[in-house]
Amino acid sequence: MMMLRSILFVIWMYGLMAVMGIVCLPALLLPKSVTFWAISLYARGLIWGLRVICGIEVEIRGRQNMPRGTVLYAGKHNCMLDVFIPFLVMPAPAIILKQELLWYPFLGWYALKTAMIPIDRAGNTKTLKKMVAEAKTRAEDGRQIVIFPEGTRTEPSAPPAYHAAGISGLAKAIEAPIVPVATNAGLCWPGRGLKRTRGKIIYDILPPIPAGLPRRELMTRLQSDLETASDALVAEGRSVQGRLAATSQ
Repeated sequence: MMMLRSILFVIWMYGLMAVMGIVCLPALLLPKSVTFWAISLYARGLIWGLRVICGIEVEIRGRQNMPRGTVLYAGKHNCMLDVFIPFLVMPAPAIILKQELLWYPFLGWYALKTAMIPIDRAGNTKTLKKMVAEAKTRAEDGRQIVIFPEGTRTEPSAPPAYHAAGISGLAKAIEAPIVPVATNAGLCWPGRGLKRTRGKIIYDILPPIPAGLPRRELMTRLQSDLETASDALVAEGRSVQGRLAATSQ
């Protein structure tokens, strides 16, 4: 039964993307704020689909910890949903994403319109410098920079693999608070595969890390904050899934 519901959700996810992508095409000719609104509406549609189709609740905690103005959002990355959460908690996020996404219908069009920051994940030092320069430009425009420090999707409780050069380079360039965002999303929405699992996805916006910390201190604190909070959310999420499994028997 859950596999069927999962397939229905995937149909909903991409069907909604296509419908909204076409209906909201005029937004591509309007100010970016209209496009940000359209993307946030799609994010709410995803959350609605998770709840109604798959029985998965989504909760965002710690909104009071998100500073106003330019910040560096540093999140754990378990699944596709992680990419849309920033549009629900910040006015104008600029997400660092793999450049292949620009070739995707709808997704690529709106990413171009909103001036996201595409990168070649197999790139070298030149790629890193280009990413930092573009992020600095977006920050000077008042945007919030979003990066997933591990660079790719990971499973809940997997050993951390942070890329210090990227996050520390961005922190130094934009001189803004770093906001860690923990999650347990992978318990319900795996990074790969169709099947979703009932439960509760939680995003926890943690207290910001001040700008200007030395690289080693920054990375130690960021990893400690993110891993500790994410492990706690994973434990909470597994407890919820255990109760759901018990009540369904």
